Amino acid sequence: MSTEILFTKASFTLSAPSIRECPPEIGSEVAFAGRSNAGKSSAINALTNNHKLARTSKTPGRTQLINFFNLTDTQRLVDLPGYGYAKVSRTMKEQWQRDLSEYLYHRQTLRGLILLMDIRHPLQEFDTTVLTWAVKRQMPVHILLTKADKLNRGPAKTVLFAVQKSLKEMKLDQLVSFQLFSAVNNTGLDELKLKLQEWLQ
Repeated sequence: MSTEILFTKASFTLSAPSIRECPPEIGSEVAFAGRSNAGKSSAINALTNNHKLARTSKTPGRTQLINFFNLTDTQRLVDLPGYGYAKVSRTMKEQWQRDLSEYLYHRQTLRGLILLMDIRHPLQEFDTTVLTWAVKRQMPVHILLTKADKLNRGPAKTVLFAVQKSLKEMKLDQLVSFQLFSAVNNTGLDELKLKLQEWLQ
């Protein structure tokens, strides 16, 4: 019988500039990835009910390190560097991309990937790149269409179905699940917790 994970117990562990500085590969972890303005930090803060845990910034792209948060001694959440939006050099962006690719391919304790997309701008180029990496590694992906509070329920559902259809056409729908999410009003928070519970056990 699985023990319920208390996400409110999450605590910051360390920031790693590359996979070589990551914590030892013990237990299981789930990583959060997405464009710099997709709301990764806000989602982690809503999940843990701690609005100071993951640093949010009015300047997208501040998360340039792999940040680890312990839930228990053997269960972790990981905030990956934001991509695609930040005003940084091309060299830095390419380095982030290499680090992200290396982490997704080689981190043995990774059980799944939460991929966040702003519901108003889904499936940008780098989102499909990350999904392609995940499919190659047979890594389950759960897509959060964030900022769902910005749209009415009907249009939000339409975007959800459109993303599903697009991924099926691109043959990137393998091991992929979807949901609407808003950190502002906690839409989809329980659904996200259930997915993480499933992966981290």
